[in-house]
Order: sequence, then C-alpha cells, then structure tokens
Amino acid sequence: MAYYLKMNYWKNGTDCCGWDGITCDKMTGHVIGIDLSCSGLQGPIHPNSTLFSLRHLQKLNLAYNHFNHSTIPSKFGWFANMTHLNLTRSRITGEVPSQISHLSKLVSLDLSWNFLLKLETPSLKRLIQNLTNLNELFLDEVNMSAVSPASFKNLSSSLTSLRLYYCGLIGRFPDNIFHLPNLQLLDVRYNYNLTGSLPNYNWSSPLKSLRLSRTGFPIDLPNLISHLKSLKELYLGECNFIGSYPTLLPNLTQITSLDLSQNNFGGQIPWSLLNFERLTYLDLSYNNFIGQLPDPSSNKSSKSQLESLSLSNNLLNGTLPSWVYTIPSLHYLYLDYNQLTGYIGEFQHNTLVDLDLSNNKLHGPLPMSISKLVRLRFLVISFNNLSGNVESKMFSNLKSLLCVDLSHNPLLSLNTFTNATDILPKLRVLHLSSSNLSEIPHFLRTAEYLGRLDLSHNQIKGNIPTWLLEVGKESLYYLNLSYNSLTSIGHFPWKNLDILDIRSNLLQGPLPLPPLYTSFFSVSKNNLTGEIPSLICNLNYLRCLDLSYNHLSNMIPPCLGNLSDYLVDLDLQNNHLNGTIPTMFSKGNYLRSLKLNGNQLEGSLPRSLVNCRKLEVLDLGNNKINGTFARWLETLPELRVLVLRSNNFHGIIGNPKTKFPFPNLRIIDLSHNEFHGLLPANFFKHLKAMMNMNAYKGELKYMGDRYYQDSVRVAMKGFFIEIMKIQTILMTIDFSNNSFKGEIPNSIGKLWSLKGLNFSHNNLDHMPPSLGNLTNIEWLDLSSNKLTCEIPMQLADLTSLAILNLSENLLVGPIPRGNQFNTFTNESFNGNLGLCGFPLTKTCGDGDDNGQLPRPSSTIQEDDFEFDNGFHWKVVLLGYGCGFMFGLGMGYLVFSHERPKWLVNMVYGEQRNKVLRSKKNARGRVG
Repeated sequence: MAYYLKMNYWKNGTDCCGWDGITCDKMTGHVIGIDLSCSGLQGPIHPNSTLFSLRHLQKLNLAYNHFNHSTIPSKFGWFANMTHLNLTRSRITGEVPSQISHLSKLVSLDLSWNFLLKLETPSLKRLIQNLTNLNELFLDEVNMSAVSPASFKNLSSSLTSLRLYYCGLIGRFPDNIFHLPNLQLLDVRYNYNLTGSLPNYNWSSPLKSLRLSRTGFPIDLPNLISHLKSLKELYLGECNFIGSYPTLLPNLTQITSLDLSQNNFGGQIPWSLLNFERLTYLDLSYNNFIGQLPDPSSNKSSKSQLESLSLSNNLLNGTLPSWVYTIPSLHYLYLDYNQLTGYIGEFQHNTLVDLDLSNNKLHGPLPMSISKLVRLRFLVISFNNLSGNVESKMFSNLKSLLCVDLSHNPLLSLNTFTNATDILPKLRVLHLSSSNLSEIPHFLRTAEYLGRLDLSHNQIKGNIPTWLLEVGKESLYYLNLSYNSLTSIGHFPWKNLDILDIRSNLLQGPLPLPPLYTSFFSVSKNNLTGEIPSLICNLNYLRCLDLSYNHLSNMIPPCLGNLSDYLVDLDLQNNHLNGTIPTMFSKGNYLRSLKLNGNQLEGSLPRSLVNCRKLEVLDLGNNKINGTFARWLETLPELRVLVLRSNNFHGIIGNPKTKFPFPNLRIIDLSHNEFHGLLPANFFKHLKAMMNMNAYKGELKYMGDRYYQDSVRVAMKGFFIEIMKIQTILMTIDFSNNSFKGEIPNSIGKLWSLKGLNFSHNNLDHMPPSLGNLTNIEWLDLSSNKLTCEIPMQLADLTSLAILNLSENLLVGPIPRGNQFNTFTNESFNGNLGLCGFPLTKTCGDGDDNGQLPRPSSTIQEDDFEFDNGFHWKVVLLGYGCGFMFGLGMGYLVFSHERPKWLVNMVYGEQRNKVLRSKKNARGRVG
C-alpha cells in the first residue's frame, strides 16, 4: 500500500478548504468531507481531537492508516450529519461503540479488515435498528463470533451491499435477507459454521454478486441461476451442492466472475457452459477435472475478457493452448499442480501480474517474453522439466517482481553473475532449490526487502559471502541453504529470522547460534564439533532444534528445559554426547519428539519424562542407558514411537499398571537389551492403536510437521530400513536379541494392523496359530529361538507377508503351502532339522510333496544384490507381496548395514528391473 502524506502539504494560516483531502460546503464554508486514507497516520484517535469539533462533517475516510490498535472514540456519535464513514484497515480494536448507531443518516459504513475489532449482538441490533438509510454495510473480518446471525433480519430495505467475510458467524442466516428489494451484493464467505437456505420459489432479486464460499448453505445451482437473472458474480467454493456433478451445472453464460473451487468436481470442464467473451474471473482450482484446455475456436477464447484464471490442483493434461498467451486482459494465471506438458510459449502482451505454472511436466527453455512482463509480481515455475540457461539480465526490467521460484528444474541453469545493481529491487521471495547453482546469486546484493531465500540442494561451496550478511537484515525470516557444500557460515545478522535450515553441508567448528527469535533451527548432518553451548537456551522461541548427525560432545545442557514453553522437536541423535539425560522436562511442556539415539548417554531415564504429555516420539536407542523397563511411560497418552534399542536395560517387562497403557503406540523397539522372563501378554492386549482395523483407511499422513518430519530405523535380518518419513499406519514390534522365554502370547494375534514383528534371538519355544490373524503383516522374524512346534498352517493365509525368517529353531513337520509360502526360499527355514517339504529338499514322505515341484514363477532367485559400499544382502527373504514395505515411496527408505549411506529405490530402480527380468525368464522356463 503506497502512502500519500496529504497532511504534510497543509499550511497554517491558509484556507483549509484548499487543503488536499478536505471538502467544504460551497455556500457555508463548513468542512463536510475529510479523506485521509493511505496517509500514514499513526497513533490513537484522541477523544479531545479537533476532529470532533467539525459538527457538519458528512464524509470521513480514515482507511489504511495505523491507529495503534486503539479503540473507536464514542464521540464518533456526535457527527449527526455523517453519511459515509470508512475506517477499513485502520488498526483499531475493542468493541464497536454503541454511539455509532446515533449516526442515523449513514448511507455507508465500512469497518472491515480490523480483525481485533469486535461487534456483539446488542450493539449490532441498535445499529441495524437506527441506521435505516444504510446502503452499504462492510464488516469483513470484524469479530462477530458472539453475534446471533438472526440479528441481521431487520436490515434496512434500502441496503444494496452487505459484506460479512470471515466474521466467525455461527448459526442460521435469516432467509429474509435474500428478499431485500435492493440488495445487489451479499458476501458471507469463510463463515464456516454459518448455515441457511436459499429461496426455492418466488425469488425475484436484483442480486448481482452472491458469495457463499466456505459456508454451510445447501446449493441448488440450477434453481439459483433460474431465479437470479441479474447475477454476474457467483462464489461457491467448497460448498454443499445439491445434486451430482455435472447435472447440477446450469448454463452460466451470464456470469462474469465464477468460483467453484474445492468441490471435488471431476470429468471434463464444461467449457460450453461458460461465456469467455463475458467471463473476467474463473476459479475451478482444487477439483478433479481432467482433459485438456480448450481450443480457441471452441469457445471464442480469442475474444476473451478474462482477467484471472485459476485451474490449479486438478488433473489437466496436454499442452497450453495459444489463447493463454494472447488474451490482452489476462492478469492472473494459475495452472499449478496439474499434468501439463510441452513448451511454455511466448506471451504476446505484458499484462500478466501473477504466473504460476509449477508442479507440471513442462519442458524446454524459459520463454524470452518473460523479460517483457513489466507488471509481473509472482513468477513460479518450479517442479517442471525446464532446460537451458537463464541470464540474470532477463529480470532486469521486472522492477515489480516480488517472488521468483524456479526450483526443481534439474536441467535449468541460472547465470547468477551480473554487474547490474538494480535487478529485482522489490524482491521478497527467491526460491532456487535444485537449480544447479555453484554460487549465491549476485543480484541479491540489492534485495534489501528479501523475506524468503531458498537455495537448498545446489552445489554452493566454501564460505557464505560477506555481502549476503547485509541483505534483508530487517526483513529476512526464512533461510534455507541445506544440501550444499558450505564449510563456514559465520554469524547470522538477521534479527527477524524465523526458519534457519543449514543441514547437510560441510560446516566445521563449533555450533553456530541462530538469532534470538528463530523458531526452527536445523544444522544436522554437518561436521560440527565441541559442546552444545548453554547460550542456546536463550532462544526462547525455538520450536524445533535439530543438531543430529554431527560430532558434538560433552553433556546435554540442562537449561534446555527452559525452552519447554515452545520447544516441540528436539533431535540430538548421532553425536558424541555423554553423561546422563538431564531432569529438564517441566510440567505443561509441548515436547512432541525427543531423539537422543546414537550417543554415549548413561544412567537411568529421568522420571520427569512423564511430564511430556504431548510426546509422540521417544528414541533413545544405541546408548548406555540402564535400569528396568520404565512402566510409567505407559501413561503418556500420545506416545506413538518408543525406541530403547541397544542399551543396558534389564529385568522383566511385566504387565501394565494403568487401565489404558500406551493407547497410541505404533512402533516399539526394545531389541538388543537384557530383558528376560515371559513376553507380557497383557502388555500386547492393550496396544489399541495396533488393533485398529480401519488404520489403513482415509488420508495418508506422516508424523511431524511441515518443516520437521520424524524418521525411524527398522531392523530386518541383518540390515536396517531407515524410514525417512513415518507414515502413521506403520506399526512394528521388535523385541529381538533379549532373553525372553516361553510362548509367544495369543494376544499378539489381535494386533491386526501390525506390519512387522521381530522376536528373533530369544529363547521362545512356541508360536500360536493366532499369528495367522495378522493379515497386514509384511515381515515376520522368529529366527534363533527354541521353537519346538509345527509351523501353524494359518500362516499360509498371510497374503501380505513379504519377508519370513523362521531359521535356527527346532521346528518340525511340513512347511505350509500356498500364497506367500510358495515364494520363500531355503534360508527362511534353515537350521530346523525337523522341517520338511518345499522349498527344502527333504520330503515329508506322505506323497503330498515329492520335492520335485517346479519353483513358482514369482520366486526371486538366490542372487546377491551388491551395493556400492560392498554390503551384500540376499534377497531370498523377499516374497512378491507388494504392500507397505514397497509402497512407502521413493526417497523415503534408506537401507543400511551400519549407518545410512544410500537412498533405496531398488524396488523401483535398477535392482527391481533385474528381479523382474529374472521373473520373466523364470516364467519362460516354467511355461
């Protein structure tokens, strides 16, 4: 917003009627109008201001100023002749004074966009009762959560415009509003709990603009269109439509502005129902539309008056039609998150203000016409396949550009060096992640207003240039330099920095400290040394502190407990920290994730952990912590992941002491400790989250938040899977490498959602048939025990089972046949001298298995997969079930033997292709 300081040109001793912003009555000389909008006014409006001596004032406009969140003086009620009052976006607060209702001649009242302003039912009723001449009432974003919508039922019949956008209204909107004889504009958008009904008959209204997006009104669109003959603007985003798409869509050729976003509409966009010669605004984003954009001749797009087009977040494909580049009126074009292909053409006009083509499949060079879009503010073409070189001078004429995002175009190169000093002077956001950069762009030298800078996943080496420390000193709040090769970064001068991500570089030396107001700080996967300085405890606004995978030593500062008012995620894993875990967890803390894995911590668990009522992830594996199993952990209501692997815990687990222990636990790893005794049947019986048969329904979710996501390592026969993003549906139990004895409890069979179970390397002697109830299980390891029973035939029903290891036991009898058991090889059963049948060469002697059956075509051959680090993994454990283990998605799995060394795409990559080729060859041999 540009300010024009009109009062600077007022001069004492001159006639005020000649001052800018002042209007006087030509007959009497009385001041009747004041317009000081956008004048940079600051501070409160004092009740003793000379403003209130202007009793003849009729029009007052103080919009777009900063009144320091002061209240509206009651003396505004003195302006008996006032017809127009505008205080929009003026930073006022408190309750609207009842004296405003004394302005009985008001024609227009605008208090909108003051979100700290409150209007309650008594004041609203008086206002509506007394302002009988009102034509315009604008209360957007005024807090009316305590107002009954029924209070609006007595609005003046002279009303032409009513705007109540995002007011927090709750309840039923009065029906009679829709019958007001002069109402032309009604806007109640974003009142999520506002309901009502539109008239079904005898509805004759001059309404030109109806805006009901994100409300609870049931919408009968054909009926609505048939009644509102004057309707030009229709906003129905995320509404409750009556009928099924597309039959609910009538002819919309009279409409000039249309919003049908977020309604789950599918199929082809009904272009024939739209009139592109009239339409100026079209928003069909966040639906499921398919197909291509129309040819110009099909709907006369060449004559379009379109100013704004949003089709983002659909399933559109094909190339961009020529009319996209030739509409002279087009200002805003949003086609992001589709499946569009082909080149980006040359724009014929310089009218574009916003351009977003991100997250498509576009390729080729960036069009040269971009350099002529002098009005452009937002340029976002990230996550495509653009190629070629981009010179910095392309942006030299784009003085209005606020945001540039060309990230994740792997074949695109940006020449960042320039001698120009005035490129992108207004730049606020620059995202060039994965853009083949080898240095920080030089044109940033003059970006004094820069707010967001993302240069992650590039090849930037060495030190941060000193000139960058002068950029955006007051404005920079987001800095992401992760996944580069930086060796030194110096200090951080940006006092308003909120997000600082410098993980996965080559930083050396002591831990650098971020600015005081930082909320997210990640410096993981560097080469930092020394201790964690106690000064870090002065960062009172930290929500996430990630110092993992460095070489930090000494003790954990106890003062970290001082951050409990804000700290949510604390990740110190894989360092060289020693000593005990401090007793630093105070009551009422917000800690969600605590990871101390892979250090040299000792002593017992601090009992103060019981205060972490919001804790979801507790990973203390690979330390020297001792003591018995901390049963008080079962009282943590949100705990989902508990990893105590490879410590010195001992004793029995025992039965739970609380009524609902571990109600949300999904992953528990107690492996490689010294626990003994029987497996606790009652413990497993209460793992409610693992019994949820609906766990795999609904939207896929991950643990963590936007900036920090939890990971976990899961062990399977000598190697680890590191899951970089934990899906909430992942449920595993690992009690391996302890000294448990006796039977595997029947209660295990009730954990229907279990994906992985590892009881290997114990002294267990019996497995129950109830294991056959684990219909979602994908890996099962009971090896190296003392199991003396037969393999339950029910295990053959586990069609999701991909990995099975029953080796090194005392099992007897025939191996079950069918489903996944037809895919397992000898190594799954070795070391059980009493077993017989396929795939072993030993037959059972009953005629059912002569050992000569051909190997099923789906069996993976016993070839070794050899990886770059020399580690061998025999894939003979794998069946061909394709479930969670192979559905996590590329980039989320890291297979490692000792530590994470490579991303595994093997199911989707070259190794998988080898397996598929071997399968195909096997089928050829068998058939």
